[in-house]
Amino acid sequence: MWSRRNLLTGIAGALATGALGGCGFRPLYGRSGVGADLSDTLSQVEIGPVRNTTTDGRDLARLGQQLHNALLDGLSPRGPRGEQIYRLDVTLNEGIASLAVQKSADATRADLSLTSTFTLLDLRTGQHLYTGNSRAVSSFNILNSEFATLMAEKGARDRAIRQLGDDIRLKVAIFLKTNPDKR
Repeated sequence: MWSRRNLLTGIAGALATGALGGCGFRPLYGRSGVGADLSDTLSQVEIGPVRNTTTDGRDLARLGQQLHNALLDGLSPRGPRGEQIYRLDVTLNEGIASLAVQKSADATRADLSLTSTFTLLDLRTGQHLYTGNSRAVSSFNILNSEFATLMAEKGARDRAIRQLGDDIRLKVAIFLKTNPDKR
């Protein structure tokens, strides 16, 4: 049964769709009708080993491996298709800053920040196509229990890695979508 509310909702939806099409909005992973699909292009990105830069000598190899896996899952969730045309080189750095400090000088909350610099290379020409930066921040509580604090820090690190991987994937996808001549 048609009601006035359903009719108005349908008209509003049709107007919104027309307005989005008129302003040039195109979904990132939608088919453009020309060339390869973006998800096919993203699956042709090889991810190089993630290098770690630390000033305090900590080993971030495990963190680099987690970011590598997050990028693999985001760029080519069904595995590589065809020849690898691009290579993504990523450098990763981690920092922890105390936020909330009690009168006793004990911190109770901290921000874990991950920063990365990445470069997209064309393996056919060796040309640097795109260089960008990405940053992810995740907070955690510092508790009286050392184990609980370690687990909270690990959870914050896992969230930051996923956020960083999504951000890098999105920036690379937007670059490849807006520069079809580089594909």
